[in-house]
Amino acid sequence: MKNKKITIKDVAKQSGVSIATVSQILNGNEQKFSPKTVEKVLAAKAALNYEPDYFARRMVMKKSKTIGVLVPDITNPFFSTLVRGIEGVLYRENFVTMLCNADLDTKKETDYLEELSRRGVDGYIIASSAISNQAINDSLRKKNLPYIVLDQKKAEGYSDAVLTDDLSGGKLAGEHLNQLGHQKVAVVLPENATENIQTRLTGFQKIYPNAVLVHAELSKDGGRQAAKEIVKADVTAIFAINDELAFGLYLGLADVEKRIPQDYSVIGYDNIDMCEYVTPQLTTIAQPIYELGQTTANLLLERVEQPEKNWEEKTLPVQLIKRFSTARLK
Repeated sequence: MKNKKITIKDVAKQSGVSIATVSQILNGNEQKFSPKTVEKVLAAKAALNYEPDYFARRMVMKKSKTIGVLVPDITNPFFSTLVRGIEGVLYRENFVTMLCNADLDTKKETDYLEELSRRGVDGYIIASSAISNQAINDSLRKKNLPYIVLDQKKAEGYSDAVLTDDLSGGKLAGEHLNQLGHQKVAVVLPENATENIQTRLTGFQKIYPNAVLVHAELSKDGGRQAAKEIVKADVTAIFAINDELAFGLYLGLADVEKRIPQDYSVIGYDNIDMCEYVTPQLTTIAQPIYELGQTTANLLLERVEQPEKNWEEKTLPVQLIKRFSTARLK
């Protein structure tokens, strides 16, 4: 025989107050009642081992206390650090993070967007550019659901956004190689690059307008394969558009017995943790990844509480981190 499920009615009976009072106190409105009443309700809840019904609570509060976070590739350390920043803020504010990893699959991203909507999350953090503006419009904007885009996708005046200064980042990478005397350089990037990556390239081309472009998948394996094209080009330095590509270049260049930085200087982008654990340590453009996640979560929670406030777009700075994968051209 199954044990009888404890209900809010049982808590009200044991504490000697109304069901409405119990509901108010357990939903965070204890300031409306005397400390003695709050103590009685909490004591009854503990004695009965009562757990509020999630769906019933959501109907009362009109909130799920969950935020959907959509990322393109959780295996990329950039996104795992980003999600840590997001989750830390949401946890502090008693929100649950519902993470969706889309595996760089456009259909999967759109399906997740629809599913999160059906589950009634309170807001959405979209860290992927592959979702079309049409899908966002159909799934979120038309329903007036709070969402925020970051890093890879522009808000286009229809949502809050948190970005990093990719134009300056690309330019910093170019200036660093130029100061080391490199005249012939290559950039490794995806063929159909996201808008933020295109912006990095634009910044870099302000210094090197004729840089050789080598296209590769945005992964370590992509970088390894790109090394085969690099050695055919007349270049002395390489700008990997993210650190994952740079790590792949390390292995790919070693495959063909080329050394970093003796044969090629390599600079990456992101400053993920592994930059300090490869040999030589990777020179890179650092994004404030954890702060990017925190800022995004805080901005979205403000939007959830104040849905009518003006749209905000924040841009965080980047900086050059000099290590040992770049060297002066001899």
